[in-house]
Amino acid sequence: MKNYKNTSKALLAIIGFAGLFLLSSCLKHDDNQYYSPPAALLTFVQASPDEPPLDFSLDNNRINNWPINYGDNIDYFRAFTGKRNTNFYNHGTGNVILSDTIHLTQDNTYSLFLVNTTAHPQIMLLTDTINRPPAGSAGIRFINLSPDAPAVDLAITGGAVLVPNKGFKGYSSFANIGGNASYNLEVRQAGTTTVLATLPNVTLNSSFVYTIWLHGLAASTNNTDQLGIGVLTNAFFY
Repeated sequence: MKNYKNTSKALLAIIGFAGLFLLSSCLKHDDNQYYSPPAALLTFVQASPDEPPLDFSLDNNRINNWPINYGDNIDYFRAFTGKRNTNFYNHGTGNVILSDTIHLTQDNTYSLFLVNTTAHPQIMLLTDTINRPPAGSAGIRFINLSPDAPAVDLAITGGAVLVPNKGFKGYSSFANIGGNASYNLEVRQAGTTTVLATLPNVTLNSSFVYTIWLHGLAASTNNTDQLGIGVLTNAFFY
């Protein structure tokens, strides 16, 4: 089983939300005055298991430098606010995979996911309410991004349920868990002891904020797209 542990290391956590927007590059207006246009932070995760390598654009601006494969993510980047057109293209052919719109609000932070299968591509936009975890704690949220899995629970292996009963595109809020500790995680069919995917020995560090996500296809026996648990680092605080 392939487990993705991509890292999205947000600068916002090092210098703070306000500092990031103040230090972001400014644009020169035609009256020779410099200004910083309204902006949000956006990260992107390619969670559609059977898509080919793709390119991602906001309006007419391509975001990625290299092809984006299933399980890849793009770290938080500064995006202008308002209504934005999201466009996804097959990297090899240039054909459009999906075009849709999102709305971004000034100084907010978002996660954008390409989800579902090639036959039914969709986007999912979440607002990331990221706060510094208490001393000795890490922050986690859970998202079920498997289009054919049943509703699931995120749990400690053989132990307590951390997040219950999330169907496809279901997600939790960020919550605190003991930090600087190693966990054996499993995803179970909701309300049962039936284990669908496992992730052993994952370390959750204090002062870090993570997204834990179920990815892949329940019906697949292929190592590249069968069910698995991934961990993304949203932020870390000094």
